[in-house]
Amino acid sequence: MALDEPKSDDEVIDEKGTKFVIEKDLFSQAKPINIDFITTPQGTGFKLTSSLAAAGGGCGSCSC
Repeated sequence: MALDEPKSDDEVIDEKGTKFVIEKDLFSQAKPINIDFITTPQGTGFKLTSSLAAAGGGCGSCSC
Protein backbone atom coordinates (compact mmCIF):
# COMPACT_ATOMS: atom_id res chain seq x y z
CA MET A 1 0.00 0.00 0.00
CA ALA A 2 1.46 3.38 -1.00
CA LEU A 3 0.50 6.89 -1.99
CA ASP A 4 0.39 7.32 -5.76
CA GLU A 5 -1.19 9.27 -8.59
CA PRO A 6 -3.56 7.42 -10.96
CA LYS A 7 -2.20 6.27 -14.31
CA SER A 8 -4.07 5.37 -17.48
CA ASP A 9 -4.09 1.64 -16.63
CA ASP A 10 -5.41 2.16 -13.08
CA GLU A 11 -8.83 1.70 -11.55
CA VAL A 12 -9.82 4.61 -9.28
CA ILE A 13 -12.34 3.95 -6.52
CA ASP A 14 -13.80 6.81 -4.48
CA GLU A 15 -15.08 5.67 -1.10
CA LYS A 16 -16.63 8.48 0.95
CA GLY A 17 -14.14 11.02 -0.42
CA THR A 18 -11.06 8.81 -0.12
CA LYS A 19 -9.64 7.71 -3.46
CA PHE A 20 -7.99 4.32 -3.90
CA VAL A 21 -5.86 3.54 -6.97
CA ILE A 22 -5.08 0.01 -8.16
CA GLU A 23 -3.84 -1.44 -11.44
CA LYS A 24 -6.85 -2.68 -13.42
CA ASP A 25 -5.33 -6.13 -14.05
CA LEU A 26 -4.54 -6.65 -10.36
CA PHE A 27 -7.98 -5.36 -9.36
CA SER A 28 -9.71 -7.87 -11.65
CA GLN A 29 -7.74 -10.70 -9.97
CA ALA A 30 -8.03 -9.48 -6.38
CA LYS A 31 -11.58 -8.12 -6.09
CA PRO A 32 -13.30 -7.86 -3.81
CA ILE A 33 -10.72 -5.99 -1.75
CA ASN A 34 -11.50 -4.85 1.79
CA ILE A 35 -9.48 -2.18 3.58
CA ASP A 36 -10.03 -1.78 7.31
CA PHE A 37 -8.35 0.52 9.81
CA ILE A 38 -7.59 -1.59 12.88
CA THR A 39 -6.17 -1.18 16.37
CA THR A 40 -4.20 -4.07 17.88
CA PRO A 41 -1.84 -4.42 20.84
CA GLN A 42 0.99 -3.85 18.30
CA GLY A 43 -0.51 -0.53 17.14
CA THR A 44 -2.87 0.83 14.52
CA GLY A 45 -2.81 0.39 10.78
CA PHE A 46 -4.58 -0.82 7.69
CA LYS A 47 -5.62 -4.42 7.10
CA LEU A 48 -6.14 -5.44 3.48
CA THR A 49 -7.95 -8.61 2.49
CA SER A 50 -8.80 -9.86 -0.98
CA SER A 51 -9.90 -12.88 -2.95
CA LEU A 52 -6.25 -13.65 -3.79
CA ALA A 53 -5.97 -15.60 -0.53
CA ALA A 54 -8.85 -17.85 -1.59
CA ALA A 55 -7.27 -18.37 -5.01
CA GLY A 56 -3.96 -19.40 -3.45
CA GLY A 57 -1.94 -16.45 -4.72
CA GLY A 58 -0.13 -14.21 -2.27
CA CYS A 59 -1.02 -13.96 1.37
CA GLY A 60 -4.26 -12.05 0.73
CA SER A 61 -3.92 -10.08 3.93
CA CYS A 62 -1.46 -7.42 4.98
CA SER A 63 -1.30 -5.06 7.93
CA CYS A 64 0.49 -2.06 6.53
